[in-house]
Amino acid sequence: MMRRYSFLFSTCLFALVLSISLFAGHKAAAQPQGAADKILAVVGRNRIILQSELEAQATSMRMQNPDQWNDTMKCSILQQMIMSKVLVEQAERDSLLVSDDDVDGQLDNRIRYFISSVYGTKERMEEATGKTIYQLKDEYRDVVREEMMREKVQQKILEHVTITPTEVKAFYNKIPKDSLPFFPASVEIGQIVIDPPVSPEMDQYAYKKLEDIRKQIVDEGKSFETMASIYSQDPGSRDNGGRYDGVSRTSGGWAPEFVVAAFKLQNGEVSPIIKTQFGYHIIQMIQRKGDQADLRHILIIPDRTSADFKKSMEKLDSVRAELVTGKLTFAQAVGKYSTDEASKLTGGMISDPRTNSTQLEIDQLDPAMALMVDSVKMGTYSQPQVFTKQSGDKSCRIIYMKGRNEPHKANLTDDYNKIQQVALSQKQNEKVEKWLEDKLPSYYMKIDPEYESCSAFANWRKYLNHSGESK
Repeated sequence: MMRRYSFLFSTCLFALVLSISLFAGHKAAAQPQGAADKILAVVGRNRIILQSELEAQATSMRMQNPDQWNDTMKCSILQQMIMSKVLVEQAERDSLLVSDDDVDGQLDNRIRYFISSVYGTKERMEEATGKTIYQLKDEYRDVVREEMMREKVQQKILEHVTITPTEVKAFYNKIPKDSLPFFPASVEIGQIVIDPPVSPEMDQYAYKKLEDIRKQIVDEGKSFETMASIYSQDPGSRDNGGRYDGVSRTSGGWAPEFVVAAFKLQNGEVSPIIKTQFGYHIIQMIQRKGDQADLRHILIIPDRTSADFKKSMEKLDSVRAELVTGKLTFAQAVGKYSTDEASKLTGGMISDPRTNSTQLEIDQLDPAMALMVDSVKMGTYSQPQVFTKQSGDKSCRIIYMKGRNEPHKANLTDDYNKIQQVALSQKQNEKVEKWLEDKLPSYYMKIDPEYESCSAFANWRKYLNHSGESK
């Protein structure tokens, strides 16, 4: 039998490290691919892993886990890189391919995320990575494509894997009591958000402002790029003259009204003013290539006044009164009043986007919410407050404290969802291990002698330098 290893956990960790290094720490992770670079592994007909690629991943992982790092971990990283190549090869065999539009959409989403959440501006991102946005997209296009192909294969392998409560209990009972993990304090916390309404006067002012900008571009010949740099309120593109490359008609991530208006334009044409959830836009088509487009846009966001915020706070006061008197449940109030679509999907509860769990440690909350944890008793509601969203916009909310767990050892009562996820992961690991046992003999694999002796490859040696057969 192949050695038991946490394949899914490892590949998830590998993907996490890749995502962090992807745009976030390029200079630190990158290694020169010069004459000293060499091939460490070959999988299939032409998939290779270079020394520089291994070193880049090792550097990223060492930065993330400096206290746990040792050089023997390079063997495990190389193993994960090889298994990732096997998954990509299998995706090609099974015709589980990814379109250029989907890849570009994923790249755009990641770039927007890192600009807004990590760097603040495009220039800071380019300075930190040492590359332009276009160079980053070109450099990582194949990396992201392979990642998406791997995910398709894993989804196919695991599509029927589920776990029952009986299996979760059995898994928990097998854990030695002195090996149970210790969990820090956590909370279940929800919110009802009411965005301040924009007054008709401020809405009209924003529209007129953009109308004047459009007139200067269309009628007076002013540069769209220059006007975007001066006036646009989109932090993701303002410093680049409003430009986005590779916008996909089909990949999602863009307001539908924006996409529809953009793909009606001819090269060089400027759109009429369009309204989306973000504000008012005008778009200039740079060039269109099928279902992809390079374009510029200018966004003007209507301002909200103190009177607008006062209206939201007063509305939240009345909502809170309905909750306190029992006229509405929290879930009912969320469905009826909240303007936060993301938390609406979980009945207003804040969840971990990686696991969908609503049990959150304090450091997973936004700073303002974390400060309120001690002042809101379990089962009660906070007073209305103004807060800053992740996007930087201000809004209003009330907080609901549904539950609280003190620091404790893992148990089925308080931590069922966490234990269930670990148990499911183990079951998935076993499924993938069995799949690998069946598939590895069908792939040609060659590993550099320096790493061939790693214990991680003990059960693979019989497959090395084997020509492989389609399977």
